[in-house]
Formats: sequence, C-alpha cells, structure tokens
Amino acid sequence: MTRDDTLVGVDSRFVETGRLGTHYLESGDSDRTVDAGETVVFLHGNVSSSRFFEDVMADLPGRHRAIAPDIRGYGDSEPKPVDATNGLGDFERDLHALLGELDRAEPVVLVGWSNGGGVAMRYAIDHPEAVAALVLVNPLSPYGFGGTKDLEGTPCFDDHAGSGGGIGNDAFVAGLADRDRGVEGRTSPRKVLRTYYVDPTHEFDAEREESYLTGMLDTATGDENYPGSSNPSDNWPGIAPGETGVNNSISPKYCDLEGVTEIDTDAKPPVLWIRGDSDQIVSNASLFDLGTLGRMGELPDWPGEDVFPPQPMVDQTRAVCERYADRGGEFEEVVFGNTGHAPHLEVPGDFRDRLESVLGG
Repeated sequence: MTRDDTLVGVDSRFVETGRLGTHYLESGDSDRTVDAGETVVFLHGNVSSSRFFEDVMADLPGRHRAIAPDIRGYGDSEPKPVDATNGLGDFERDLHALLGELDRAEPVVLVGWSNGGGVAMRYAIDHPEAVAALVLVNPLSPYGFGGTKDLEGTPCFDDHAGSGGGIGNDAFVAGLADRDRGVEGRTSPRKVLRTYYVDPTHEFDAEREESYLTGMLDTATGDENYPGSSNPSDNWPGIAPGETGVNNSISPKYCDLEGVTEIDTDAKPPVLWIRGDSDQIVSNASLFDLGTLGRMGELPDWPGEDVFPPQPMVDQTRAVCERYADRGGEFEEVVFGNTGHAPHLEVPGDFRDRLESVLGG
C-alpha cells in the first residue's frame, strides 16, 4: 500500500522484505550520483509513523537520500505481532531486512525519535559498522520506559511492575482504535498530539496536523501491538509487563540499550542528542510515567519516592552518553528552548541545521 498525498519531493513506496511488508517514504538522490551525500534513515516513535518526518525529508538537500519506514504495526506497514521478550529486536531486525532490500550506500546516518531512538541504538549495537552517525531526538532512555529509579536503571520492583503494556491509557487506546479525529477529552488523539507531542504553545499548520493525526491513528492496537499485554502484580500499581506488544518491548524488563557503550572504540559512531526542554513524554518528570503521576496524587496508593520515584529518563541518557564518551566515543547534547517532544516539527529550521551539520551541509 502506498500513499498518493505525499509532499512534493517525497515518494511513497512499499516492499516485501521476507520479515515484513514495509511501507516507507523516500526522498533525495536514490541514484547515488558521484556527488551524492549521506543516506539518512528516519525512525519514528510510538503512536506515530513516517508522516512525522515527511516535512524534514522534503526540505533536505536533494543530494542526500532519505528513507523513513513505518515500523511494524504503524502507518501503512504490516501489523505483525511484536515479540517483546527480545526488547526492540523485532524492530531492529525489520530495519536490517529493509535496508538489505534497498540499494543504498553504507554506512547510514540513523535519526531516531523517541522509541525510534531506542531502535537506532539497538541497530548500532548489532551493526556498528553500518552506522555512520546516531542522531537521537528526544530518545527513549537506554533503560527503557517506566519502573526504574536511578542512573543505573535499577528496577523499582523485581517484576518490573509499573512498566509495559498495562500502563497505556485505555481511553486513548480506544480513541486510536475508533480513529477518533475529534477534539473532545484530554485523552483524544488530537488533544494528545497538541498537548504532549509538542509544547502546548505550538500551533500546527492545519493541513499538516491532519497528516500527523492520521499517522497516530494508523496504529495497530491490542495485546500484540500497542500498547501490549500485561500481567497482574503484587507490587504497585498492580500490573507488570506481558510478553507481547510495543510497550512491553520498551519495558526495562526486556529493553536494555546500555550495550551501546560497549561498541568497539573504532566502530563507535558519533552521537548527536537533540531534545526539547519542555518535553512531557521523555523527561525526568514524564507525565506518562507512573512514578510522576503517583507523586502528583493522580494514582492512589503510591508507595513513595524511595520505592517508586519518577524515572530520571534524561539523566539516564546523559549518564550513558558520558560513559560512551569515556569509552572512546563522542557525543553532543543540543537542547532547544520552548520545545517539546518533537523538535523536528516545532523548530524545523533549527533541527535541519543541526542534522545537516552531521550530514556535511
């Protein structure tokens, strides 16, 4: 399935890889001319699709080839089940299969946003020689999402309660399943897009907002996809990760990306970490983290700061990046002011400038 509504300069394509029927967007120099630039692969986040990178792709200099797949269960790609027990392994292997089908130069620059940042890190761990640079945009913590309490990613509970498929908001998931395009209620997909994906002061172009909303609604829901399955727990808040679905694949029970620091020194790609200073999704006080909600009084019976504090997501990422540098790599942290979870949408010019500094102008 391909799209016929892409921006000028961006093409919609579909390929069978043997693992997954994959839809992807492509722009730039696919013929690999003599003066061709870098091959850039954009990896979107949770409850989104390649549509969220379409604007950046349309504006990139044409000598760079840009590829943005819809990952498994999102956009127009095949909604195959997600095996969470290997962390982000399904997504990484799908990407490896896709790039193996495409005629492209290696190594590639990986640009991973949110969960896509986790996929990019996993890809670099497994295929360091194939990665020229990592650009992590408001990325998932290397220790996953939810239920850890310090810079080393120590779980709050042995069963990783408070993370995984059970922490998804039921009303939000229902809105996705019903393809709700309305504005009513704080958990409607459109309200979440306007309030949490970006700084709440950001105003979308009306036509582009509709495209991004479609990218959210094109999410396969259920136990095998988003948010995933769950198990009962004797620990607060009474739920622990299951074995299938997206949110379980990023639970610290299965997701540990600290191995990025162990890449051989000669193979370590440079890391550019870009984030917005008002991100409400990936932060030290994420409004999607049960520790934060418990501290705010939004969830009953919170066991307190000593047992289940808000996950220090940004500090965890910085600690791993510093360890990466100590072990022979290099990283730069760039923070955009008055910017939320999606700098590539909110400050596209500044974002493109930083990206082009990695691509060589």
